[in-house]
Amino acid sequence: MMASETRLAQERTAERMADPGPEAPLIQVTGVHKRFGRKAVLQGVDLSVNQGEVLALLGANGAGKTTLIRLIAGLDRPDRGQVALGGVLQEQAGHELRRYVGVVSHAPLLYEGLSSLENLQFFARLYDMSKPAPRIQAVLRAVDLWHRRYDPVRTYSRGMTQRLAIGRAILHDPPVLLLDEPDTGLDQASAEMLRGLIRQLGGANRAILLTTHNLDRAVEWADRIALLAEGRIVYQAETARLTSQELKAIYRRLAMEQEGTAP
Repeated sequence: MMASETRLAQERTAERMADPGPEAPLIQVTGVHKRFGRKAVLQGVDLSVNQGEVLALLGANGAGKTTLIRLIAGLDRPDRGQVALGGVLQEQAGHELRRYVGVVSHAPLLYEGLSSLENLQFFARLYDMSKPAPRIQAVLRAVDLWHRRYDPVRTYSRGMTQRLAIGRAILHDPPVLLLDEPDTGLDQASAEMLRGLIRQLGGANRAILLTTHNLDRAVEWADRIALLAEGRIVYQAETARLTSQELKAIYRRLAMEQEGTAP
């Protein structure tokens, strides 16, 4: 394929992903399987997240939550099944996938010796952002770090570092945001600030998928929850119709069922 044809194909893919249509989920996982050696981590996962929706993915350690996040982010490939973002299959998305997704993993992926301003300037160059200064300022204000923009990240609290990691992930304004246990190690005040930020971002035409072990926060922060167990989605519900106590009871019951069926 000639360079001009390649660019045209990329532009068409970008247009399709930017406007998938009102009914198309921004994240669509269909029949996804993933093994590591003899261990089957994901066994036919079906999951979708719509525009403007926050979905909390729950499950015990080793249930496959991080693996699923990595597959959606394009950091790994499923053995079987498909992942589509903005109505476009990952294998067709090409380089647009990098611009379409923002990821916050267990590691913040920040340079501790640099300030928050310098970190975002660095990542703006990676994303080939033209004239990024206004966007950087807007992001730092959104995560409430503008007043600390010149301070090295190593001087930040855990909550501030996590907010900056989210700022890094949304710098290029991706429609899909993946947050892998963003509340781990946060005190109550930092967690509350993070909740407000996630709700604000989720209402801004994004699809947010987050993982957490905190069932109370899952009900409070998300529009919908999905429970992953033994590589499958075994339960889904809208949080508006669910209390924390009900979710905890369901979680315990499903855990006992899984233990009862274990060999």
